[in-house]
Amino acid sequence: MRPSSPERVADYRRRGWWRGETVGALFDRAVAARPSAEALVDAPNRPSLVGTEPQRLTYEQADARVSELAHIFASLGVGRGDVVAMQLPNLVEGVLAFLACARMGAILSPIAMAYRTHELRQILPTIEPKLYLTVGHFHGVDHGLMALEVLAGAAVVVCVGQTAPIGAHALSDLVAKGPAQPFVSPADLEASEALTICWTSGTEASPKGVPRHHDHWVVNGEALVEAAGLRPGDSILNPFPLINIAAIGGMVMTWLLCQGRLVQHHPFDLPIFLRQMQDEEIAYTVAPPAVLNMLLQNEALLNSTDLGRLRCLGSGSAPLAPWMVKGWQDRYGVTVMNVFGSNEGASLFSTGEAIPDPEQRARYFPRFGATGVEWPAVFPAKIRTRLVDLATETEIVEPGLEGELRIDGAMTFDGYWRAEALSRAAFDAEGYFKTGDLFTIAPEAGGRFYQFVGRSKEIIIRGGLNISPAELDVLIESHPKVREACCAAYVDERLGERVCAVVALRDGQNLTLQEVCDHLRAADIATYKLPEKLRIVEALPRNPLGKVLRRELAGVAAS
Repeated sequence: MRPSSPERVADYRRRGWWRGETVGALFDRAVAARPSAEALVDAPNRPSLVGTEPQRLTYEQADARVSELAHIFASLGVGRGDVVAMQLPNLVEGVLAFLACARMGAILSPIAMAYRTHELRQILPTIEPKLYLTVGHFHGVDHGLMALEVLAGAAVVVCVGQTAPIGAHALSDLVAKGPAQPFVSPADLEASEALTICWTSGTEASPKGVPRHHDHWVVNGEALVEAAGLRPGDSILNPFPLINIAAIGGMVMTWLLCQGRLVQHHPFDLPIFLRQMQDEEIAYTVAPPAVLNMLLQNEALLNSTDLGRLRCLGSGSAPLAPWMVKGWQDRYGVTVMNVFGSNEGASLFSTGEAIPDPEQRARYFPRFGATGVEWPAVFPAKIRTRLVDLATETEIVEPGLEGELRIDGAMTFDGYWRAEALSRAAFDAEGYFKTGDLFTIAPEAGGRFYQFVGRSKEIIIRGGLNISPAELDVLIESHPKVREACCAAYVDERLGERVCAVVALRDGQNLTLQEVCDHLRAADIATYKLPEKLRIVEALPRNPLGKVLRRELAGVAAS
């Protein structure tokens, strides 16, 4: 069985996998090293988000603001081990709240802005927050009022911005009460104490809380700094909401370790995004595959933007097109890093060092942590991975056979928040987390690569043959008339399931099923994978992180 957390902490620190250093201590070192350097930058559209001007903070100013927030939280009843729930757009206050909780030993539980009362009623009773940090009116919703309604007096509500409903505190009023003295962390604060509870969706009806402690986050940052080739002082552009491993581990922690500058962006707006990349001299950022495809096809737009400082782009959540990864590298000298990950800490990075060939990097992931496969980087030695046949639970070691990716190591979580049964079911008998993602071992390069097949719940089974909808998605999206595509199953009495292509078109275009199939045939795919139904939609359904919700297309496919 999976070892208990204390055993794991001791083991990983003996191995040097975990530093035993808190996030607060990391921030303190950055402040001491670069007090007058710019640290945190708001998006230029902050006034339209919360009605106040964009902020640019040095490390010294950010340090004072973190102490200020920690004092405010403490004065409102938050103590060590208590939960602060946070529902904010990408403002500097979100990062400051994360650091304030790290400094005082509290636990931050960030919640997606898109969540409403239905989701809040599922989440908040589980974590019992002492304080809820949010905004007032935002995109037609009064989040402060919504929080007051759901919490019904069970927690203090504090609002960032110009307005706060009756019954909630305005953060500006709390700050105006007087200057805060430095807030000193508890002397015995341990890096193994929980720092965050993020939320993830699975096959269950309710969101699952994923707790992660300081050691988890520090090694997460170290892994991304290494993978993206980041350097001291680099500027990082964060377009992700501060609610999950992509933003906290991939953006905030890399910023702290680099002692660089973190630039916020929200919501995703391409002209603002490009302007920030140029004006803020960004070295690293992330973008969805569809955006990177579109930019590469728009030379006039890219040539009008100075991306001279950009070295690496992270992308994932959908298959990457090999032509796109190669195009960015050949034409602009930018490495596109293929990223696979989850809040639970399942993480693989197709880096330029691990897979120099850009077209292979688009299709494959390094078999980090696999028995007998060595890598020159530091992070791969801190995880273990294997593929397992779901029917037999036997390990797959031959190329071409599909299996579930199982993963364990320095970034893997210990279990879901207050959900013992779910936690037990999440790990196998050898202590590996069961990701629910299907991969094969690719035959290229002596079996050193994994190839993503799809979610185990998403595989379309047509006449006993498995079809990866993710494979079809990326091929259909390469059609010049298609803006985005997602394939889903519909029930068939004879074959069990058939494939429906659900497609959003570019402006002014029309498309037929015959055209889709001809396009796929030109790619020389197996005939049984061809869609047998086409549905045109305005846009694909997505979650707050922009990931397509394939399961919500079942009704469209069945119509």
